[in-house]
Amino acid sequence: MILAEFIGPKRPVEWLVQFWPVPLLSFCCALAATWMCKRIALKLGIVDRPDHLVKTHKEPVAYLGGVGILTGLTVGILTGLYVIQGHEHFGTIFRWLAGVLAGGAIACFVGVVDDVLNIRPGQKVFGQTIASLALILAGVLPTLHYFTGPLGWDMPAELEYAFGVLAVVLFVLGATNSLNLLDGLDGLCAGVTGIITLAMLLLAVHLSTWEFSAAGDPVRIIVCLSLVGGVFGFLPFNRHPAKIFMGDAGSMLLGFVVAALMILFAERVPRWWMASIVVFGLPIVDTATALVRRLLNRRPLFVSDRGHIYDQMIDRGLSLRQTVAVCYLLAGLYAALGLFMSQIRTRYAVAAYVLVFAVSALVIWRKGFLRMEGLRGAVRKEP
Repeated sequence: MILAEFIGPKRPVEWLVQFWPVPLLSFCCALAATWMCKRIALKLGIVDRPDHLVKTHKEPVAYLGGVGILTGLTVGILTGLYVIQGHEHFGTIFRWLAGVLAGGAIACFVGVVDDVLNIRPGQKVFGQTIASLALILAGVLPTLHYFTGPLGWDMPAELEYAFGVLAVVLFVLGATNSLNLLDGLDGLCAGVTGIITLAMLLLAVHLSTWEFSAAGDPVRIIVCLSLVGGVFGFLPFNRHPAKIFMGDAGSMLLGFVVAALMILFAERVPRWWMASIVVFGLPIVDTATALVRRLLNRRPLFVSDRGHIYDQMIDRGLSLRQTVAVCYLLAGLYAALGLFMSQIRTRYAVAAYVLVFAVSALVIWRKGFLRMEGLRGAVRKEP
């Protein structure tokens, strides 16, 4: 069986038990911090007001949920560092985790500023780029020579570093904006991110039991567990009807951390990176659908509309809860496909990668998700 060797023999599963305080403390602190952020946001008037176009909730809802998630993530990572102190590669582990935490804090700060002041798209992109520098300075970069080696190209170190920097920036920009676009329904972005992170946690467990990387294994485990705790500590307040929104602060934070995880999976074997990208499949497909739909219908690329996949599901008769449930199932499907791809040879994984997104594109086209009626419309309703 393909998954027969998912748990490797080189490091016992019991090694993972030491990290149990990470998700527990992350969850508890995110839960408490989200409750506090809700009270502060309501007191200061930091709320998301309905506009009856894109924002269809009935009453103003508190923002700052992203700060609650960041609190849980921070506590989780610090707990992980305490657990792993004394590790022979503690210096590298500390540097990588500090890069993830610093970049996440910058992304969250940029999101808070946008939630409060509604800054321009170019300013948000600039802030996201600054956040990506935290990963670059910490040395969290893909090792691209493992990708070019099988092709017979011995990539020079300087060129590998330049392309690695570009890859980090592109992944951060792509993931942060994808999750930002997915944050349109109560519980949707947080729940989907939780599913994605759990799948990445399974990938991290797999690699750790095979003792894939002395420094990378604990870093991936700690980041995944911290993010899981932070997201699920926030989610009880964000389920429909939401008491608080994560805002751009939360979606940018989640996107940044998931991007960092994908880069961390690009440590050696190419298929791990590809598997993590497929795990992130639903936000990729939703973002691609939104951009292609706007291009085909000659609409502004950076103007919000109600044509996202989840909006169109509601316009076609599904309730909000049903739509979120379907998106959870889709996220779980992409996660399962990514886990499957991680267990097959790279040459076959590349073919599977192309097939997954080709089929996704075909379904989107055949189901009419690229049609648009008006700037804010989703799909023409048939009589």
